[in-house]
Amino acid sequence: MKFETRAIHDGQEPDSLTGAVIVPVYQTSTYQQEAIGKHKGYEYSRTGNPTRHALEVALASLEEGRFGLAFASGVAATAAVFSLLKKGDHIVAGDDMYGGTYRLLERIFKKWGLSTTYADVDEPISFEKSIRKNTKLIWIETPTNPLLKIIDIKKISNVSRRHNILLAVDNTFASPYFQRPLLLGADIVVHSTTKYIAGHSDIVGGAVVVNDLRIYNDLKYYQNAAGAVPGAWDSWLVLRGLKTLAIRMKAHQENALYLTKYLSKHPKIAGVYYPGLPSGKNYAVAKKQMQGFSGMFGFELKGGRQVVDKFFSRLKLFVLAESLGGVESLISYPAGMTHISMPRQERLKRGITDNFIRVSVGIEDKYDLKEDLKNALSIL
Repeated sequence: MKFETRAIHDGQEPDSLTGAVIVPVYQTSTYQQEAIGKHKGYEYSRTGNPTRHALEVALASLEEGRFGLAFASGVAATAAVFSLLKKGDHIVAGDDMYGGTYRLLERIFKKWGLSTTYADVDEPISFEKSIRKNTKLIWIETPTNPLLKIIDIKKISNVSRRHNILLAVDNTFASPYFQRPLLLGADIVVHSTTKYIAGHSDIVGGAVVVNDLRIYNDLKYYQNAAGAVPGAWDSWLVLRGLKTLAIRMKAHQENALYLTKYLSKHPKIAGVYYPGLPSGKNYAVAKKQMQGFSGMFGFELKGGRQVVDKFFSRLKLFVLAESLGGVESLISYPAGMTHISMPRQERLKRGITDNFIRVSVGIEDKYDLKEDLKNALSIL
């Protein structure tokens, strides 16, 4: 079946008890057991819940994986992957990454004995050069957050295979509609389902999808033991979002292409970052491994912080807010929001300047969005 069909049907068969077409919200914490150790597949909702199970099956299907696990947030899903490692292990991570992942590595797992080397995502060879004898995991995002760089997943997966290292890919920015890393050689795919998958800015959630049974069992054990799981209602909302993921992603991409082409020619813009622009450095790789370019882009204003503040103050449709992937257009300032936990020197070294702006374009009318940007730029 095609993606659009699986997004609506896989794991979401009519309810066997009532015939309900939509998966019910099993709002329960516990389940009756017929005898000690004899139950109907569920015993406690931290361990398993029918609504969450439906979501996990659907997510695995859309990522072309065997096993899916839902978590309470994208950060919880990321932490679950890092939990596969032990004290003394080493991680190679792409240097352009979400600030929350950097915070986890540097402020949490570093204290637990994990070390990380940040490889230059613009130079794929730097990943292999960063590998040590104790390297157990390569972690990448593509497109990256916030600079929208593209990493060749297949090329990095070849490196991981040669060295017998796990490869995890944060696929949040692309969504499974536009990119499926497991088919390109990744071992683990991570999502913040808060973003495009749920798509309506009304829940916080995360997910991990894998093919390997051993990895799944380890992650499943952690999921139950640590307990960072979504409730039934949040799981149901993500399932609802999945059903329209394909049509939303097409609209996000159409708007992003239109707006980035406009901004690329604007005299007050110093640079535009979007993998769908043919002039971009990584366009060829993006076109090869993605089925589309998603709705995230960034740009740099000419001028300093005062210009940035002035620009934000004039926007009407673009909402200044954290997060991304909703139907509404959001705009953010990574240096002071999503990546504020990263020291300024580190941000600048990685290319996150003080005049860089990140955009999650929604599915509003593209001409209205253009006018909003045009009006805000006109006063600079």
